Amino acid sequence: MKQIPINTDYITLGQFLKLSDCISTGGQAKFFVVDTKIEVNGQAENRRGRKLVPQDVVTVEGFGQFEVVSS
Repeated sequence: MKQIPINTDYITLGQFLKLSDCISTGGQAKFFVVDTKIEVNGQAENRRGRKLVPQDVVTVEGFGQFEVVSS
């Protein structure tokens, strides 16, 4: 599981997808969350504004599993 460090209290799913290299631009997030199976802590998620906090585990189909950690 790859760890993605953040230096704020939370990060949105859209920002996270860019930070984790699943997408190359923030503008792609809108379509990516609709077209790709994404789970946050085992629950299906399709809102790019979903707030992620340290210890959240994000699974992105085709990209793997990531954990949000505090930097």
